[in-house]
Amino acid sequence: MTGPFEGHNIARFTLATLAVVMLGACAGLPTPGDAVSNAPAATAAPSQWQAPLPHGGQLTDLARWWQQFDDPLLTQLIDAAQAVSPTLASAQSRIAQARAARVSAAAALGPTLNANASAVRGRQDLSLPLGNTTSVGLQAAWEVDLFGANAAARDAAQARLAGAQASWHDARVSVAAEVAGAYVSLRACEAQLVQTQIDANSRADTARLTELAAKAGLQATASVALARASAAQGRNLLTQQRALCDLGVKSMVALTGVAEPALRSQLAPASARLPQPAQIVVASIPADVLAQRPDLFSAAREVLAASADLSQSQAQRYPRIVLNGAIGAARFSSAADTLDGPVWSLGPVSVVMPLFDGGARRANVEAARARYVEAGVIYASRLRVAVREVEEALVALHSTAARGSDALVATEGFAASYRAADERFRSGLASLFELEDARRSAVQAQSALIELQRERVMAWISLYRALGGGWIADAQSAAVTATRN
Repeated sequence: MTGPFEGHNIARFTLATLAVVMLGACAGLPTPGDAVSNAPAATAAPSQWQAPLPHGGQLTDLARWWQQFDDPLLTQLIDAAQAVSPTLASAQSRIAQARAARVSAAAALGPTLNANASAVRGRQDLSLPLGNTTSVGLQAAWEVDLFGANAAARDAAQARLAGAQASWHDARVSVAAEVAGAYVSLRACEAQLVQTQIDANSRADTARLTELAAKAGLQATASVALARASAAQGRNLLTQQRALCDLGVKSMVALTGVAEPALRSQLAPASARLPQPAQIVVASIPADVLAQRPDLFSAAREVLAASADLSQSQAQRYPRIVLNGAIGAARFSSAADTLDGPVWSLGPVSVVMPLFDGGARRANVEAARARYVEAGVIYASRLRVAVREVEEALVALHSTAARGSDALVATEGFAASYRAADERFRSGLASLFELEDARRSAVQAQSALIELQRERVMAWISLYRALGGGWIADAQSAAVTATRN
């Protein structure tokens, strides 16, 4: 039988052993910088752009870029689309979820406090008579974050909240660019429709004149057939182009949620007019420009969150200490007597030491490490994509600018040639075949010019989106709060 002195030595030995184990575990835990130092190599942004930079414009504020278009309807449609966008609704929901996760993770670092009340009637002890026992009190518990597991969870939640807020703005930029692209395509379609209408009317007029000339014996029957075929083809192209424009209107209705009759009435005053965007000067080096992209910021925050998740999973392999305490008041009343007074307790102090879990915690660490590596690879990939998108937009702007003057000269030249051929045909000095050839060249040149104008506006929209749409990391929380309110 063990005596009191021997029991005291055993208790001291047990506490000393526990302290050694905990200190050893603490020494083996990675420091907060270990996960960052083991991060996969990030892809650095190039030191300079490999595509020509746009020039001739003035540096514009991207945050107000849409307002600087010469088309106020476009801004209204973008606002309408963002108000009904499911993408933005999902992004807003993710922000709320990330904020709740951050509050929950931060709360785990502090104590919990619960109130309780109870009432019991009966005989709870042989020495006590039958009676009523009532109590009310407070219970507190606190887990000592000895190895930083809860702090790492808080850091991960904070990083994901910042990433969700940046993703919200990225969704806004994406929706705006999508609506603007659809709007520009619709206006280009309307411009093509005007030219197709003019061409169809001209073909019909030529067919009418050819039939009159054939009746007078001045044109052959083959010319009449050719003129009729040309007029029919013009009507066919007109019907086809009108259908394409109708599809564009319906696409805008789906994007913006505006009723089709109301949208058509809004579109009518500026029909067939392509909006002219404000000019953007890209004078910064790639690293500075790409720093304002919300998708890259979100990907970087996910790397930090994955690193914190890894630290948390590693810390969960070590002991946990939980402190408990309670304070309250109790009353016992029976037929013979009534007792009341304060009650309190300090403890138990619980120390949980993982010994064997079948490898579950080690597997969790490996899974967290894999997610961290994945997040690093995704970030590097998005960085490469961001560089590609900016430079593709710059190349498109340079190309459309270089082709613009030639396309305009070609359009004017073919139009003049067609007018001359039409005059010669009406005076009997040119054949119908010459007229149709001149017409095809003029129509193709005009169509190519409209397509070039559309392509240039789309290149500006792509550059706006590639530059992050005026997003600023420090202002993202204020923007999200203002929009939510």
